[in-house]
Amino acid sequence: MKPELRKAWDHQVLVGDGAMGTFLYQMGFPVGISYEELNLTSPEVIRDVHRRYVEAGTQILETNTFSANYDKLSKYGLESKVEEINRAGVRIAKEVAGPNGYVVGAIGSIRGGKRTNISTSELKQYFEQQITALLTEGVDGILLETFYDVEELYLALSNVRRLSDLPVICQFAVEDLGRTLDGYTMPEAFRLLQQEGADVIGFNCRTGPNGIMGALRTLEGQLSVPVSVYPNAGVADYVDGEYRYGATPEYFGQMALKFADMGARIIGGCCGTTPAHIAEIASALKGYVPQPISYEPVPVQPPVVIHEQLAEDTSVSKTPNIVDLVKQRHTVIVELDPPRDLDIVKFMKGAQALKDAGADALTLADNSLAVTRMSNMALGHLVQAQTGLRPLVHIACRDRNLIGTQSHMMGFDALGIDHVLAVTGDPARFGDLPGSSSVYDLTSFEIIRMIKQLNDGIAFSGQPLKQKAKFVVGAAFNPHGKHLHKAVARLERKIAAGADYIMTQPVYDPELICAMKEATKHLEIPIFVGIMPLASGRNAEYLHNEVPGIQLSDDVRTVWLGSKELRAELWA
Repeated sequence: MKPELRKAWDHQVLVGDGAMGTFLYQMGFPVGISYEELNLTSPEVIRDVHRRYVEAGTQILETNTFSANYDKLSKYGLESKVEEINRAGVRIAKEVAGPNGYVVGAIGSIRGGKRTNISTSELKQYFEQQITALLTEGVDGILLETFYDVEELYLALSNVRRLSDLPVICQFAVEDLGRTLDGYTMPEAFRLLQQEGADVIGFNCRTGPNGIMGALRTLEGQLSVPVSVYPNAGVADYVDGEYRYGATPEYFGQMALKFADMGARIIGGCCGTTPAHIAEIASALKGYVPQPISYEPVPVQPPVVIHEQLAEDTSVSKTPNIVDLVKQRHTVIVELDPPRDLDIVKFMKGAQALKDAGADALTLADNSLAVTRMSNMALGHLVQAQTGLRPLVHIACRDRNLIGTQSHMMGFDALGIDHVLAVTGDPARFGDLPGSSSVYDLTSFEIIRMIKQLNDGIAFSGQPLKQKAKFVVGAAFNPHGKHLHKAVARLERKIAAGADYIMTQPVYDPELICAMKEATKHLEIPIFVGIMPLASGRNAEYLHNEVPGIQLSDDVRTVWLGSKELRAELWA
């Protein structure tokens, strides 16, 4: 009879399995389908993959349920089959593992490294539904894998512990510097999860053996629990229309021994690994006797700032930022749209005129209404250099993924542009290039938080930076709508995320301005009320009826349009 899983890894290094998703891809199953649905539609395929890994030497099989939660399955119209898919996954794995093998229920991150709008209560519900289904079929343990931040992994672990005392393996997806996406060092993260009841904590995905080795080195002398490692087979390359991974099975065998020497008690593979990789791991570990490890508890400290700012920074102007300036006097910022052409002469003349008129900052939209315009980064730099007027640039979530957004922000920092406004951005399909894609890796709440993270000297990935940014981050506020209190509640969330100041949509109703003041008087950051000149009655009707976020009062429209007869004449 096999020993209980906790006892098994006390005395030996257990061999995990390899990738499921990328292996199915190599077998010809396309990207864009639910691999978890195959538990129901093609169980013989999943059974065959499990069998190959067991024959290669796997002792711990993961169920094919990584993305079998309500949120992920709903993208394929399968949200009603969460329980059915998870339970089928366990049955298939148990059938192949036999009486001597272990089966752990695989549960992946729902956020997947993105700061989505999924609420905490929804996450709890989705995790509980999947965990319950896996436990019902009698798994030997639960594997929580590919989590990017402590918050979500802690939440998932808490749900398991509330439902079961089975062994739980928790795995982060990090790079070699060993920080989570929300800024925790690995000793801090390990200790928090150990306190919540994690039995094994480790790493998988995102990087190959070398990267995970680097993350492990950040824990040297500070292990608080046994460790598991499931590296990718290196970095994926896209060749001739296919994804390929370069790390060989032989290399994985060599690295398995190094991982074992560092205290790993479970070693398997993630993306790009195959039964051949697992066979080399099993061969390398055959007869290996691990040394006892003294697991020393690591006291938790709050996340620390890695690098102190330089005592003197002569590259940045001593002019007070917008937030400080508001405390000294009335402050005016003016929006000037970047041109839709390559000619910037008129734009630059306008910027200079606004500087001469006393504007405190020039705000530049980021392809507003999804209409393609010149880069506000380039124009902001030119405005700053040629006129001395402070640029305040918009950052839209629509056009850039996480990589592009951080790169963009790093560019602003290098150019000395430190005032930004974070906005969601109008959907691309409504602009002048309707065939383009809207990215939306981040919401406006999340992009605010991530930009402020750069001010702490921490990259979006959780890695420390060599210096801190100095961004003053604004947020948009749309007071129009039936329920002003709901808009204010949304605004409070943006402030909690780190917003330093607020800019409203254009407001034309004096009563609404008074209501806004009353509803936001408890907020301690400045709110810039938008005022947009109206060029004509036609312009007024266009803004009121067609532009999102702008509503004109009846009084204002009456002033412009007058009688019905005049209105008909204007639109003739």
